[in-house]
Amino acid sequence: MIRWNRQIVLISTAMLVFNVHPNRLANVLAGESATGSSRDSSQDQAKFMQAFQPYCGQAFAARIMQDSAPNPDWDHPLVVHIRDCEDSVIRMPLQVGADRSRTWVLTFHSGSIDFQHIHLHQDGSPDAVSPYGGRSLDAGSATQQNFPADEASKALFITNGLEVSVSNTWTIDFPDKLTMRYQLNRPGRHFEVHVDLGEAIPLPPPAWGYSQP
Repeated sequence: MIRWNRQIVLISTAMLVFNVHPNRLANVLAGESATGSSRDSSQDQAKFMQAFQPYCGQAFAARIMQDSAPNPDWDHPLVVHIRDCEDSVIRMPLQVGADRSRTWVLTFHSGSIDFQHIHLHQDGSPDAVSPYGGRSLDAGSATQQNFPADEASKALFITNGLEVSVSNTWTIDFPDKLTMRYQLNRPGRHFEVHVDLGEAIPLPPPAWGYSQP
C-alpha cells in the first residue's frame, strides 16, 4: 500500500490509500480548467490510453536520447515498468539504476488526460516536489499527448525555488510501433527518453512506496 501524506493528485480504487491535501483533492474532483472536451478529443485520448494495454504488467529498457543539461545522476540503466492499467489510470514506475523513487501516472478524464510525476523516498514518504505535472489542453492524438504544467505544479515549483520549471511541457507519444517517448521541454531545456517496447525485460523490484504487483 502507498500512504502519501501531502498533496496527491491521483486517485485509485483499492490499490492505493492516500491522505490528500483537501484543496488539491477538491481541484482533482472538480476537474481543473481544460479545453478540448469535444467527443473527438475524448475518443483520441481514450485511444491513447488504450495504446498502453498490450504492454501492461511488463517492464522495458529505456535510454536518454537527448539531454540539454546532462546530469550524472541519470548515468545508469533506465527501466520503465508499465505496472498498472486500470480503466482510467496508468502507473509507470521509472527506475534509474538503484533509484526507484519515480512513477509516471496518467489519468483519463472526459476531454483531457492528466499526467503527474510522483516522487517518493525509500521509506515511501513523498518528496517535497511531488506530485507535479499537467493536463492536456487540446485533443492531441491517439499517439501523442502534451501536458503543460498545471497551476498547482507551478505553485509547487515556485515554493521550492524552481521557478524555471513553471514553463515545463511534458509530452508522451509513440513515434513508432516499438517506441514510447517521454519528453520535457521548456525554453533552453530539452530532455528525451525512449522506451524500447520491442522486447520485455525481467520485472524490476517494486518502486518505493509500492508493494509487489
